[in-house]
Amino acid sequence: MKKAIALVALALIASSFLFCSPVYVVRAGIEEAKILSRRRAIEAVVADPSTPEPTRAKLRLVLQARTFAAQHLGLDVGDSYTTYSRVDGDTLLMMVSGARKDAFVPYTWWFPIVGRVPYKGFFDFDDAYAEATSLEEKGYDAYVRPSGAFSTLGWFNDPLLSTILDYADVSLAGTVIHEVTHNTIYLAGQAAFNESFANFVGDRGAAEYFCLLEGDDGERCRRARDLWHDNLVFGTFLQELVDSLQAVYGDDALDYDAKLAAREEVFAAAKERYRRDVVPELRVAFRGYMDRPLNNATLIGTRLYYRDLHLFEAVYQRYGSLPAAIDAIIEVAESRPDDPFEGLAELAAGAVVREPAS
Repeated sequence: MKKAIALVALALIASSFLFCSPVYVVRAGIEEAKILSRRRAIEAVVADPSTPEPTRAKLRLVLQARTFAAQHLGLDVGDSYTTYSRVDGDTLLMMVSGARKDAFVPYTWWFPIVGRVPYKGFFDFDDAYAEATSLEEKGYDAYVRPSGAFSTLGWFNDPLLSTILDYADVSLAGTVIHEVTHNTIYLAGQAAFNESFANFVGDRGAAEYFCLLEGDDGERCRRARDLWHDNLVFGTFLQELVDSLQAVYGDDALDYDAKLAAREEVFAAAKERYRRDVVPELRVAFRGYMDRPLNNATLIGTRLYYRDLHLFEAVYQRYGSLPAAIDAIIEVAESRPDDPFEGLAELAAGAVVREPAS
């Protein structure tokens, strides 16, 4: 997936490392130090005559999206994305997720400050695959996915990384807005809410930015709206698939092996339905999602970003503006830190949900 929070950097500033591998923390510290040492002010990079024009254009867009996030959406951008850091390769780190095979229950890791989370970031790719192998040997499903961006939740002056400069304009603006959303609100132990909310703000925010900039007929405006439309379609499909799996896992008449066999039937049916019913509804994204292997870990890792997006959309429709919706969602989430989705559902109750603008 294009967006992820790497918690490794936060571990560095925690007061206790007793709960984390010392080698892991040291490696994270080395990589974070490299990133920070290579920072240059984006404005200086833009002004540098040796900077290629395509890079200048992308960096200008980053600054504009950041300003939009702060001034129009009211997000706490801090000093994030005022600097640029070149890193080696096109993938910054690998994110590892795990889950039980017979239940939709994630394997979690504990980190200081942020609490338990269902993923762990690795700068060393071999270590990531070794962690996944270890999970599989313990009987868990595992999933390894790349990430080109992360947020330290405002603890550091997060630079823009060269790994995301190749993104198309809509994805680049959405990623910047997504990541600074984490500076504004981050609920410990609520990864699904944090990521899904940031996904909503990032992609809805990118649509609002480009449509204000270009008008409704602008190419990037249309693409951003199409992307958000696809987010909603894809999120609904994921929820239905999860519900089908939950029915299998909750059937006490099935033993472990029978549940694993039944889930393969669910996966096969879901792949066929996706091809037949979902793909024709999609406009710009997700068409190849079901070509990859399916297991509980891949679904949990993906669903972090797409849980209950229809509720976020309902709040947006209810309030009639994105800034108002963001403020309302943050207020209710912070009042329900143990179950922000419950507060979100209550906030969305009674809203008239309309098809996103196209």
